[in-house]
Amino acid sequence: MKLVTTTALALVAAFAAAPAAAQYGAAAQQQQTAAQAAPAKQAAPQIKPSAKALKAIVDLQDAVKKNDFANVPAKVAAAKAVASTKEDRYLVGKLQLDAARAANDNAALVAAIDTIAGSGYLDTEKVGGLYQDVGGIFFNAKQFPQAAAAYQKAIAIDSRNGEASRMLGITLFEQGQKSEAAAALQKYIQTSSAAGQKPTEDTYRIAVQSAFDAKLPEASGLARQWLEAYPSADSWRNSIAVYRNLNQPDTEGTLDLLRLMQATGSLATPGDYELYAASAADQSNYNEAQAIVDAGLNAKVLDPANATVREILANLKTKNKATVADLETAEKTAQNPKAYIRIGDSYSAMGQFAKAAEVYRKAIGKPGVDQNVANLHLGMALARAGDKSGAAAALNAVTGPNADIAKFWLTYVNRKA
Repeated sequence: MKLVTTTALALVAAFAAAPAAAQYGAAAQQQQTAAQAAPAKQAAPQIKPSAKALKAIVDLQDAVKKNDFANVPAKVAAAKAVASTKEDRYLVGKLQLDAARAANDNAALVAAIDTIAGSGYLDTEKVGGLYQDVGGIFFNAKQFPQAAAAYQKAIAIDSRNGEASRMLGITLFEQGQKSEAAAALQKYIQTSSAAGQKPTEDTYRIAVQSAFDAKLPEASGLARQWLEAYPSADSWRNSIAVYRNLNQPDTEGTLDLLRLMQATGSLATPGDYELYAASAADQSNYNEAQAIVDAGLNAKVLDPANATVREILANLKTKNKATVADLETAEKTAQNPKAYIRIGDSYSAMGQFAKAAEVYRKAIGKPGVDQNVANLHLGMALARAGDKSGAAAALNAVTGPNADIAKFWLTYVNRKA
C-alpha cells in the first residue's frame, strides 16, 4: 500500500493561524485602563514637600493644571534641582505623570515613572505595577519595543510580578523574537505553577507556538505541559503535531502517536485517518488499518468517493485480516521478539488490550528484544485496558528515541479518570 504522508505542520495550522492579539488584548486593555487611572490613585495621600522645594513644586503643579505642556519640562528640571527628600522627588514624578497623561505622551509617562521609582517613596510592588501598566499602553499602541522595555523594568523592580513576565513573553512574540518569547513564557509558566497559580490556556498556546516557530527542543515539553493543564482534542492534536514536525518519527513512532490521537479523540482530518491506515498497513496490521478507515467513514471524515480513500479500501480488500484463532496460532509459532510485538499490536487493534499486554510481556522476556519498543507498547495496552499503575511503570521504563512518545502516553495515563 502506498504510504500517505501528511506533515505535522499542517496539523498545527488551526492554532498557528489564530490571531494572537485576540487572545490577550483584554489583559493589555486592563493594564492601559489601570495606567490611565494611576495618577488619581496616587493623589490620595497628603504628602508635604520640603520648604526648600515647595515653590518649585507649586510652580510645576500650576503648569500641569494649566496644561502648559511646553513649560512642564523646564519646571520639572527646576523642581528636581531643589528636591531634597523622597517626598519631594515623588511629588515631582507624580506631577510629571499627571502631565504625561493629559498630553497623551507615552514617552513622558515612562520618564515620570522613572522619577517615581527613583524617589524611593513607593514600595517595589507599586512601582512595578506602574511600569506594567505603561507597558500595556505601549502594547495596545503596537509599540512593542517600548512595551518590552517597560515590562522588563517592572520585572527588574519586582520579580514577583507574574503578569509583567507573561506580557513580556507575549510582547516578544509579537516582535518576532520567538526564542526569547518562549524562554520568558516558559519561566512564567514554571514560576506560576510553582506558586499554585494556573496559567491561562492562551499562555500555553503562545509559549508552544513560540518554541515551535523557533524550532526549539523545549517545544515538545511545553506541549505536554499544555496537555497536562488543558487536555482537549485540540491540545492533543496540536501538541502531537508539534512533536511530529520537529522530530520526524519513523513509521512505527508515527503510528504509536496516531494510536494516541485515536485514544484521545483527536483524529480530525482525512489526512489523519489516511496516514493512520497507511502506517498500520505498512506493518501488516490490516485489521487496524481497516478499523481506522471504517471509523473515518462512520464519522463522515473520510469520503468513500475520494480517490485516496478508494485506493486504500481496494488495497485492504485484497489483504487477509487476522482472526483471534490466527493470532493464537502465530503466537505458538513466533520465532522472534518482533513477531510477538506485532501479534500484540493485532490484539490491541481488536480491542483485546489485556491479551495484548500478555503477549508484550512475553516479548520482553525474549533475548534480542527492543525493550523500549516492547515497554512502550505494553504501556499503551495497559493504558487502554485501564491499568493505570501498570501502564505508568511500563512507560517510565522507556528510554532512547521512544522516550518522548512514552511521555505523551504517560500524560494520557495521568489524565485518565
